Order: sequence, then structure tokens, then C-alpha cells
Amino acid sequence: MYDVIAIGCGPFNLGLAALADGVDDVRLAVFDSRPEFTWHRGLMFEDAMLQVSFLADLVSLVEPAHHLSFLSYLRQSDRLYQFYVREKFHPTRREYEAYLQWCAAQLESLHFGHHVRSVDWNGEAFELTVERGDAVEHYEARHLVVGVGTEPFVPAALAGLPEERFTHSADYLFRRDDLLRTGHVTVVGSGQSGAECFLDLLRSRDTAVSWLTRTAAFTPLDYSKLVLEMTTPSYVDYFHALDERVRDQLVKDQWRHYKGISSETLEDIHDVLYARDLSAAPAELQVGVGVVSAVARADGLELTMLHADSGKTFQHTTGGVVAATGYRNRPLPFMESLQPRIDHDASGRWVINRNHSVQGALEGRLFVANADLHSHGVAAPDLGLGAVRNATMLNSVAGREVYRLPKSTAFTTFAIPG
Repeated sequence: MYDVIAIGCGPFNLGLAALADGVDDVRLAVFDSRPEFTWHRGLMFEDAMLQVSFLADLVSLVEPAHHLSFLSYLRQSDRLYQFYVREKFHPTRREYEAYLQWCAAQLESLHFGHHVRSVDWNGEAFELTVERGDAVEHYEARHLVVGVGTEPFVPAALAGLPEERFTHSADYLFRRDDLLRTGHVTVVGSGQSGAECFLDLLRSRDTAVSWLTRTAAFTPLDYSKLVLEMTTPSYVDYFHALDERVRDQLVKDQWRHYKGISSETLEDIHDVLYARDLSAAPAELQVGVGVVSAVARADGLELTMLHADSGKTFQHTTGGVVAATGYRNRPLPFMESLQPRIDHDASGRWVINRNHSVQGALEGRLFVANADLHSHGVAAPDLGLGAVRNATMLNSVAGREVYRLPKSTAFTTFAIPG
């Protein structure tokens, strides 16, 4: 019998295990079907930067003196002074993964190669059926945290293209050489992932490259200081108290806060375009266009595009396609038996309390990590919220203040004064 079992071991549930480490009255286990911890390997470019400060590690924004902080990692790897002289708050993405793996290696509560097949409720605890190789094992837990993360999303218009000519951006580096051999690669979608894939393709000067997006511009991430206060617990408090209809509209309107492109990446792209313009294969950028359909021809792929402003369609031919089309929450077949005990909103989503527990018959027992954009706003997928969310859940599970939560996190007032 565990106090908490967390399903999925991404950065958020890894952070939960880190904060629970050393808390004597909370026995926790994390199950993940993968053989080991990895993070965004298909987009691990050498120079890719994390889009948040090193303080957005697993623990620091709740307990900066924790032994699994990023600074502790630097000290143990004897790189603290190098990081200090570097004078950049943002680590590289590769270094952040190394930090996460360093933490994972020190946590005995993590169990990889454990595939959760089903979860049931017996009236007092959750019963989990778990596949481990050829064996089937059974576990119980008083509380459950679902944090299986997201999976690559491919729109219907691009589905069915031949694998040798198509990939989602999540697997770009694994498929890069195949794509380059097609002679002309088109990136569809203009978030950070799409921009990084396009920039990498641009640097392969012998390959023609196209970049197509539905948005009206290649829009930069809004990273101004006061806008960043919308990723703080103060804004989450405000957002969560709003009506569902208002929250849904705000999430649509605030896409630039978490789906835009870093200004540094856009500058790099323009620099490479300028240099490439003299003596390289052609490069094409087009905004305000969406893919209507796509078919494979003998000599490549043909995409039917809709130009939003004119309402007209045109054909775009290419050798290969990278779909930088984002991610969607993973399906939860193992939770099927619990769905009748969970409250759902008008859109069929789980109704999630401010403390990240799910409303319904399992309230206070079932929690979610990074599946609460609709209830907690643009901060939900932000690494900077992870430590506070995990501390909130641990406090709730323990029934006491295991970790002191920050009270004041923004200068901005979001609600009506008083």
C-alpha cells in the first residue's frame, strides 16, 4: 500500500518524486512504461535553449535549498563556476535533460518498464494492475496522480502520408537524414518546434526548404516581464475562479504566451536566410495558409493549401513534410472504470479543483499534472509551476504543510480590487 502512486514520469511527476524524497509519512512510487528517463530527444539540438530560467527546476521555487536543485546538480558535476561566469539564466535543453536524469538516478521511488494496464477503486484505495515485462503485478495506493503528458498530434489533412517522407517534429532528429534525401522539405506549423526544425534545415544549404503556417505571422513568444506574471500562482488563483466559458476564451487568446517562437530563434533564422540568399537552395516562407489535404505522388508529396485571406486554394509540392502541429493530451484507457466517479465539464473534460485534485466521488484522492490547461490557464504546461503544483498536492495528501507555498508571486492584480 502506497500513499501516492504517480503514473507517468515526465518532469512534473519526477518533480513530485523529488519533493517527496525524504518526507517520511508519504510513501510514493512513480510508474512509467519507458525503459529509462528521456526528454524530447527528437528535438535535442546542440544549441537549443530552455525557455525558462534554471530556477524552474524540480524543486527550487518551493525549496531552493533542496538537495535535488539545479544548483546542487551543478555543484556535484563541478560546473558551478562555469555556469556563474556564463551569466545566462537559461540552461541548454541538453543540460536540463542531464539534470533531470541526474535527479532520476537518485530516486528509488521511480519504476521504469512498468505499464499501468488498469486502475480501479475498491472504496478505500486505488487498485492498479501493472505489466512488468512478462509479469503482471498489483499495487494499491490511497492517492493517484495522473501525469502521462501529451503525445504528438497529426491533423487529418496530413495523416496517411508515407513514413519515409513524413514525420512529426517530435521525431525530427531521428528522421532528419531521410528527409534531407528528398531534396525539398516543408515544415508545417510555426511554434518553437517548427522554427527550430526550419532553422536546422536551412543550415543544410543543399536542401530546398519551405515553412508554412496558418498564423498571420511568424509570431514571437511574448516573454515580457509583466506578461510572465501570468505564469505565476497568483494568476492561476484568478484564472481558476473564472467561469468555464471565460477560461476557454482566454486560453485561445493567450496562445502567444506559450506557443510563440523565441526572439533569438527568429533572429537566427533571419541571419541564416540572409546568408543563404547568396548561394544556396531556395527557401520559402508563407503565412496565413493551412493544409486542406495531402497526397503522395510518384515524385513526392502534393499539399492542397487554403489561403485564409483570399479563400483560394493552391498546390504545394515537396519531397518531405515535418508536421510541427503540436501535442494533445494522451488518452487514458487505464482510467476507464473510474470515469463515472469523475465530474466532467460541458466539453467532457475533467473538472479540476484549485489544488489539482479532480472533482467527484474521488475528490482529494485523484490528482492531475499538466492536463489542466482548461482549468489553470497558460501556466499549466510551464515548468515554473511544477514545483508549486507538486508541493500543493503533497500538502493535500499529507494533510499538513509539508512545504510552505508562496503567498505573493506577482505585482499585477488580476481580480477586482477588494
